Amino acid sequence: MTEDSISFFERVHEVVRLVPYGRVTSYGAIARYLGAAKSARMVGYAMNASHSKDVPAHRVVNRKGLLTGKHHFEGTNLMQQLLESEGIVVIDNQIQDFKEVFWDPSEALNP
Repeated sequence: MTEDSISFFERVHEVVRLVPYGRVTSYGAIARYLGAAKSARMVGYAMNASHSKDVPAHRVVNRKGLLTGKHHFEGTNLMQQLLESEGIVVIDNQIQDFKEVFWDPSEALNP
């Protein structure tokens, strides 16, 4: 990894740490907030690299509210269990009431 990708990962982790309890955001929303709108996949890579860094990666899902990163968590349903412990309803790997629990860093962090 280059120095730029590491600092990008750190910036992603900083944003994810700000996602409120009981809310979720998307890879694309984080990428847009960081000024890298076409880098949603890189945000996903940053989430994969975050599991030992006190980053609530379970709060990051795809733009449709699907738990696309769940296979990177230990156990078969850990991502879903973590979300449900925060009051988020998940059915068939899909967050219910996605628009209500969605947190957009561009709106929240740029008043």
